[in-house]
Amino acid sequence: MKKNKIDFRVIDWNSILPQEYPGTKGVAYWQTLQMQGIRLRIVEYSKGYLADHWCQKGHIVYCIEGEFTSELKDGRKFVMTPGMTYIVSDEMSSHRSTTETGVKVLIIDGDFLK
Repeated sequence: MKKNKIDFRVIDWNSILPQEYPGTKGVAYWQTLQMQGIRLRIVEYSKGYLADHWCQKGHIVYCIEGEFTSELKDGRKFVMTPGMTYIVSDEMSSHRSTTETGVKVLIIDGDFLK
């Protein structure tokens, strides 16, 4: 396994402009930092958001504020509130996010989850 080395780095999320991504319902705003082998995002889902696809990518997702449901294609649902995290590797589940109230999350993904 190739290891990517990351020098000490301070991230000022206020300097990263959000990009808008429409869901099936609502919208997501991503502030993205892409580095070799790893992607970090602060994502805000609007009230009433429903993802526009079932995702099979691995993630570490930390709920910062608000509440959302991580729904698995097999029918299981997990309500995530501030301070909660879920983790999944690539190709281990089909999942999508939905929120009635809106939410802000930190999402980390990359080669280490393959």
